[in-house]
Amino acid sequence: MNLGIKGKNALVTGGSHGIGLSTASALAEEGCNVALCSRGKERLEAARGMVLSKGTQCLAIQADVLVPEDIDRVVEKVIGEWGYIDILINNAGGGGRWGSDDILETPEKVWTEVYDKNVFAAVRFTVKILPYMKQRNWGRVITISSIHGKQAGGRPWFNLAKCAETVLMKNLSMKPEFIRHGITFNSIAPGRIMIPDTGWCQEQEANPIEFQKMIDRELPLGRLGTPEEVASVVVFACSQNASLLNGASIVVDGGECRVF
Repeated sequence: MNLGIKGKNALVTGGSHGIGLSTASALAEEGCNVALCSRGKERLEAARGMVLSKGTQCLAIQADVLVPEDIDRVVEKVIGEWGYIDILINNAGGGGRWGSDDILETPEKVWTEVYDKNVFAAVRFTVKILPYMKQRNWGRVITISSIHGKQAGGRPWFNLAKCAETVLMKNLSMKPEFIRHGITFNSIAPGRIMIPDTGWCQEQEANPIEFQKMIDRELPLGRLGTPEEVASVVVFACSQNASLLNGASIVVDGGECRVF
C-alpha cells in the first residue's frame, strides 16, 4: 500500500527508544525525512544511524521536553534546516511508574512533572508547529497516549496526563481553522508494550513466573505488544489514506483494555 507520505518531514519526540524509535524507523521506510529529539546522546546517535540507513534525511537533537526552551530550540532547528514540518508525533512522556502506589507518600512534584512531560510537552510542540502545517494545507498530529487515558487502573498522575492528551487531540480535531487546512489530530493508546531496559522487561527478569501468571490472567493474546506493532498503526494514521481519521483514540493493545 502506498501511504502517500514520501518526502514529508516528520518530528518524533522521544524518538531514540521504544515506540518513538520504531515510529521514526517506519516513517523513514515510507520515505519521510525524520527529526528526532531525546535526552540521551548515545541512544539519539544510534537512532539517527538507523533512520539514515533507510535512505532518508535525519536530524537528531538532544533536548529535555521538561524545559520549554529546549522545545523551542528543537522546532527552530528543524524549521531552520527543512523549512516546515508535516508530521508531529508527540511521543515523549512516561511516568507510569513514578511515585508510590500510596498517593499519600507521593509528593506533588510527581503529579506536576508527569503532567508537564506528557501534556504540556505535547501542547508546546503542537502549538509551535501548527502554523507551518496551515501554510502547507496539510498536517498530521499524533499523540501517543495509553489505554490508561481511557480507563482507570494505573497510577493516578499517569491516568490524568494520558486522559488529558487524548482530550487535547479530540478538542483540536473539532477546530475548522485547522481541519479545513488538511490537518488531522489523533491519539494512539497502547497497552502493555515490551521495550528493552524498561519496566516490563525488568519485571520479567526479576520474577518470570509471576510475570507469566500476569500475562495469562490479563492479556488475551498471551503476550505483550511490540513497539513495531504500535508504530504500524501510527504510520497509517499519518498517511494520505487516513484523511477521514480525525479525533480518534485508537487502542493498540491486543484486547487488554476493558472499555470499548
